[in-house]
Amino acid sequence: MTLRPSHQVAGLLAWIAICFAAAGLGGLVTAPHIPDWYAQLAKPAWTPPSWVFGPVWSCLYLMMAISAWLVWRQNGLAAARLPIGLFALQLALNSAWSVLFFGLHRPGAAFLDILLLWIAIAATVSAFGRWSRWASLLLVPYLTWVSFAAMLNLAIWRMNA
Repeated sequence: MTLRPSHQVAGLLAWIAICFAAAGLGGLVTAPHIPDWYAQLAKPAWTPPSWVFGPVWSCLYLMMAISAWLVWRQNGLAAARLPIGLFALQLALNSAWSVLFFGLHRPGAAFLDILLLWIAIAATVSAFGRWSRWASLLLVPYLTWVSFAAMLNLAIWRMNA
């Protein structure tokens, strides 16, 4: 599929908007609970300071957007229905985690969600790899961070059960 440069730029901006809309939803749910509920939780010594999460997630969401754009740009939505569908699923699970953990104060349910999220990301990495090596590689840091986040989620859940 050959797109004009203006359509490619518009597509990239659309993917960035989609990913950062998910980030924004997570931020809206998360931010009010950081100073009170989250601050009161027992956390392992290896918990990063709160200020680390924003920059890390911002980089990851941008990499996710570029990754999805690479697959879309090469194939279009119709041809890449499965990989883009997996991408949408992992994005929904990503947003759901913030709602479960911070919004509903349910670390156990959030842990189940993050396990499903990890599987969805791994499936997306694999599916994207069939279309674009770079698209797949751009998701590896995200999978790594979610692996760490899952261990942190589990530790917090166990420490506060």
